[in-house]
Amino acid sequence: MPRARTVVRPAVALLAALGLAACGNGGEPDAGSTVATGDPAACPGEVVDVVVSVGQWGDVVRRLGGECATVTTIVASGAVDPHDFEPGTADLAAFSDADLVVVNGAGYDAWAADAVATLDPAPAVVSAADSAGVPDQGADPHLWYAPDAVQATAAAVTDELAALSPDAADYLAAQATAWQEDLQPYLAAVDTLRATATGRTFAATEPVFDRMAAALGLVDATPEGYRRASSNESDPAPGDLTAFEAALSGGSVDVLIYNTQTSGSVPEQLRATAEQAGVPVVEVTESPADADSSFVAWQVAQLSTLTDALAVTP
Repeated sequence: MPRARTVVRPAVALLAALGLAACGNGGEPDAGSTVATGDPAACPGEVVDVVVSVGQWGDVVRRLGGECATVTTIVASGAVDPHDFEPGTADLAAFSDADLVVVNGAGYDAWAADAVATLDPAPAVVSAADSAGVPDQGADPHLWYAPDAVQATAAAVTDELAALSPDAADYLAAQATAWQEDLQPYLAAVDTLRATATGRTFAATEPVFDRMAAALGLVDATPEGYRRASSNESDPAPGDLTAFEAALSGGSVDVLIYNTQTSGSVPEQLRATAEQAGVPVVEVTESPADADSSFVAWQVAQLSTLTDALAVTP
């Protein structure tokens, strides 16, 4: 059942003492956060308070919890960079009131793990990285682009919700079944595209899509030096950029994966080079642009665009 609300909030108290309370908004989630409220009248058990660190997992958790979960997504806006995010006082208060916290892990949202570490008693935690068997350091953290990780994380969320609200176990099992049914277009799109994408090449302005590319059987043709710099969020060396442009112009890349949520002259330069060379550009996003958008619709739309792009290259 949901835990008692006797919590210690040292992080919240510290921020208040520093005069940072104005960053919040009267106890509501800070800017960029969203709340989907459960309905006690429609839930056969207790409504579980869930905090989700980033929007990539928000819709998944909302669908799994249904009326038996009130879900606060902290970084729900695609305009907010999760890597550099610092939770405000109301965000920290949401963590302190949570029965369950769902994080991405693998270093992507360390600020969420830090917030949970201040709580006593601690809420239950589901980590996508732990669910998928991915180490918390040194691994590609973009786990929502790995179909297996998505399903493993969803299963872990359902298990924790049922443990916290046992009277709602049957309802939550039905929600999980409905989620799996809704997931079928996504899984079918992955399977269908894999049949034609395996062995084809891609290069990427950022490695956000790499896990999906691997699931599809695409071969990474991004120059190693550029990839290393991009993963470290640093500027590529001139030689690495030249090598990337040469790969695009030389016909060794079938499609360029372009993250539209990253600004800067280098990605734009690579896109221009690809377009001049006739290499299709597939736009992807690191996070859903709309906080209320469907995970399945977001992913299927990108897979459809990639299917079309590969169809126009031999």
